[in-house]
Amino acid sequence: MKLRTIGLISTLALGLFAAPLPAEAQQAEKVYRIGYLSHKAGPGATDKALLQALRGLGWVEGQNIAIEYRWTARKQDRLPALAEELVRLKVDLIVASTGSRVQAAMNATTTIPIIMLSSADALENGLITSLARPGGNVTGRSWQYSDVHTKLLEWLHETLPQVTRVGFLWNPTVSVYMRTFRKAQAVAPALGLTLQSLEMRRAEELESALDAAVQERVGALVVMGRMYWDYGRRIAEFAAENQVPVFSISSRNVEKHFGLLAYAPDFIDMYRRSATYVDKILKGAKPADLPVGQPTKFELIINLKTAKALDLTIPPEVLYQATKVVK
Repeated sequence: MKLRTIGLISTLALGLFAAPLPAEAQQAEKVYRIGYLSHKAGPGATDKALLQALRGLGWVEGQNIAIEYRWTARKQDRLPALAEELVRLKVDLIVASTGSRVQAAMNATTTIPIIMLSSADALENGLITSLARPGGNVTGRSWQYSDVHTKLLEWLHETLPQVTRVGFLWNPTVSVYMRTFRKAQAVAPALGLTLQSLEMRRAEELESALDAAVQERVGALVVMGRMYWDYGRRIAEFAAENQVPVFSISSRNVEKHFGLLAYAPDFIDMYRRSATYVDKILKGAKPADLPVGQPTKFELIINLKTAKALDLTIPPEVLYQATKVVK
């Protein structure tokens, strides 16, 4: 082969290697930035479930995605600044754990896609315009707060059929609590239950609410929302001293703070399923076109240590349906 021919072939080969990569290869090299706005103080089982699901879809932190974590540690006053900080970082999308985090992100941007991980009552709270077509820049997964508490009352009735008077510890200034209490009042008579409203707006009112529970001789106590997180130790002391079983949607607090039964969506499953929204949006889908998903799995947690301390027997048909039993 002549030297000129060899040189021509070499030049062509080098040209091929130096040519621009196809669009698919260029796209694969991009590292997307994800803002992570959570109510927690650090990563937990739900967050790990989301990352694992993302890896299953080909999105690996440190390779093709970079995550900017912002943990609010349940401090509401930190939300606006942290949401605005993520927007300034020009992240490609924001995932937000709860409704208040979603709202903070919505206040900070109307263009960056926002994915709800486990927002309660997203439609009722105005985060979306419909479940089928959420509109705007928000989609993800949501659950019905009042429906879960209605089911919690049903579990209470099945677990303690002898109880007829139930104390409801709640804050009437929170709109989702108000909707939930009204719905609970509506379904209680059919279950043979009378609800005793135990209202507290500030921490200083907790003791008077618990005193009212004793005076009204409630046979069980339903603790709504984050109140169990904030006052779990005192509620546990009250429950033990007065032999009052506590029901809640918080499985962690039922296990930790002398609760008897918890019923709630399987949040690990909700976070895991949220990965599909991240995948679709990073591939070009618009949040407004992705229907909001609702939980398909629920947890029923029963604390047998508490039952024993309260000298209660859990009916076998209830125990059989438990997803977790604390012994």
